Amino acid sequence: MSTLVLASQSASRRAMLTEAGVPFTARAADVDERGIEAEMYGAAPEQIALALARAKALAVARHEDEAWVLGSDSLVTVDGRRFDKPRSRAEAAEHLAFFSGKVMELHSAAAMARGARAEWDHADVARLTVRELSDRFIERYLDAEWPAVSGCVGVFRIEALGVQLFDSIEGSHFTVLGMPLLPVLGALRERGVLAA
Repeated sequence: MSTLVLASQSASRRAMLTEAGVPFTARAADVDERGIEAEMYGAAPEQIALALARAKALAVARHEDEAWVLGSDSLVTVDGRRFDKPRSRAEAAEHLAFFSGKVMELHSAAAMARGARAEWDHADVARLTVRELSDRFIERYLDAEWPAVSGCVGVFRIEALGVQLFDSIEGSHFTVLGMPLLPVLGALRERGVLAA
């Protein structure tokens, strides 16, 4: 069977693959994410997420011999505005206040590459309805979850207290966690990384 390299240090993505029984190694991808986003100004969020996932996969694949490399990325949009990971606790509080009472769209993409070629990709979206969040709740939430959510687009971990932010969620649980896992597993089976 072929080997797999995950082009990410994301704890959530590593956990998804581990729990699904996928053997892999992880390597950080050296990619200028903000530069790619700037070049794609005005593009649809799913296209940006796909481009970032492909760039991560290709950046690591160039240094691997025959391994398949899996890259992934997630973007959050609310009211047409795209959000990155918060740079500070104060910015996290601002994001949460903006999200309050609105629908968050979480776009997750994955791509696979080998050598210098990206050979597969897939994007998915989940829609999360954020309940009305009081200032007091936001402060208590960040007291408990900061800095753990500093690396999370959307300022939440759905597997932790972040679930308290929402009234409803439409879409795949795996997409919310940060990777469209079921299509990824299918792609891994097609490429001989997993038994069919």
